[in-house]
Amino acid sequence: MNRRHELIIFDWDGTLMDSVAKIVRCFSAALADTDTPDPGEAAIRHVIGLGLDEAMSALLSQADAARRARVVQRYREHFLNLDRTDMPLFPGVRAGLEALTAQGYLLAVATGKARRGLDRVLRDSGTEQLFCATRCADEAFSKPHPKMLEDILERTGIGADRALMVGDTSYDMQMARHAGMDGLAVTYGVHPRELLAEHAPLACLDSFEEVYAWLQRDGTSSAAAANS
Repeated sequence: MNRRHELIIFDWDGTLMDSVAKIVRCFSAALADTDTPDPGEAAIRHVIGLGLDEAMSALLSQADAARRARVVQRYREHFLNLDRTDMPLFPGVRAGLEALTAQGYLLAVATGKARRGLDRVLRDSGTEQLFCATRCADEAFSKPHPKMLEDILERTGIGADRALMVGDTSYDMQMARHAGMDGLAVTYGVHPRELLAEHAPLACLDSFEEVYAWLQRDGTSSAAAANS
């Protein structure tokens, strides 16, 4: 098959895993633990996808570094040990990833999660073996800087023109553009379609099943992308 893309790089939270509710709950709990004003769910959702330190700086721009560090510490404690909110893969993700791997695609992850957190969810979801490379925000610059993608391209030996970034935030789409690669947006995560569309993704898709179907066309139908 003459594919347009050989390497598919996925964001994790809000793209492959339905973890947004847990992230919001843990942020709110950490703010409460530290007597820090809660800016609300909409503000928290908007920074999901950034590295934790960058998200905290954006969310609590008026707080000093010491307070932000305390919130980060409590957030990690809630996320890793205290909160029990379920985090399933989105419908169609496991079967879709397995099918893409069987079809010869290289799959990778570029995420705002820390390495410890990503390794844990990869293990718990049983998807670790499906990805040839993963990169986290504590190993490189946070999105939208392209360093995570550049590292994955270097490791796989695939050129940016043969790679595709799939994500649910404007940070993912900006990161892809900065790395010189195509972006494919999903609307079922944290950023709305209109914000994603501002960054000229190849398409904006409403489910992972649509992502899989789009990849089966290999992104070669400009009409399909224009109508998405």
